[in-house]
Amino acid sequence: MNELQGKVALITGGASGIGEGTVRLFAAQGAKVVIADMQRERGEKLAAELGANARFAAVDVTREDQIKAAIDGAVNTWGRLDCIFNNAGFGGAIGPLEETPVEDYDITFDVLLKGVFLGMKHAIPVMKRQGGGSIINTASVAGLIAGHTPHLYSVAKAAVIHLTKSVALEVGENNIRVNAICPGFIATPLATNTVGRDEKMAELDYKITQPIPRVGRPDDIAQMACWLAGDHSTFVTGQAIAVDGGISAGLRWAKQPSYHKSYHPIRVYRPSGR
Repeated sequence: MNELQGKVALITGGASGIGEGTVRLFAAQGAKVVIADMQRERGEKLAAELGANARFAAVDVTREDQIKAAIDGAVNTWGRLDCIFNNAGFGGAIGPLEETPVEDYDITFDVLLKGVFLGMKHAIPVMKRQGGGSIINTASVAGLIAGHTPHLYSVAKAAVIHLTKSVALEVGENNIRVNAICPGFIATPLATNTVGRDEKMAELDYKITQPIPRVGRPDDIAQMACWLAGDHSTFVTGQAIAVDGGISAGLRWAKQPSYHKSYHPIRVYRPSGR
């Protein structure tokens, strides 16, 4: 079944990683897709592979004119915009807070938060005119729990979650749904520092601590995005949905101290018989 037959979607960061996986799934499910990315060679190659139902748009998500042009291009080509997936991102500023340059702070929030804001700003008027749509934002489990990523990445992703909820309250009456996906660790070029390379990405030798004992894959996020973009989720809005193998719930059982019989923080009282 083609879940997205006849729908038009724009996916930022669509040339690699989670974005590429989502572009491929959306196209396979019948959608027409704009691949919005800074990686021109990869984006154009992917669009050519997918054929007439895909087109590439060179987009730096920190540039309002480029985001607007990509959205306008989708509407001019296919007449509408049913879904925007504000997915583009990067790791942002790293290191101790007192050593973080203001320039690194600025670019981190420009990409991870302003890019989401701009995508929503220019998609909403189109969706209002046509009677509805689905906005999906890539947040992170780092926006739900601390300690897994650098400071500013976590803060930016928490802001994406809150912005998602706030905007959902504004546009719900226009039949526009706004949701965030919170990935856990996903094996992508971003995570493995292989952005821009042509070789097929291998999964990392990653220390698994989450309940589902495998590395996340782009398709895990793409499947959730497909559901949120489609017609089976029309009563879902304002949500931050973790797709993380359970890491935001806690350590898997075998990693917990209580799993080991030698660990007895509290002795159970058993009254003696009389």
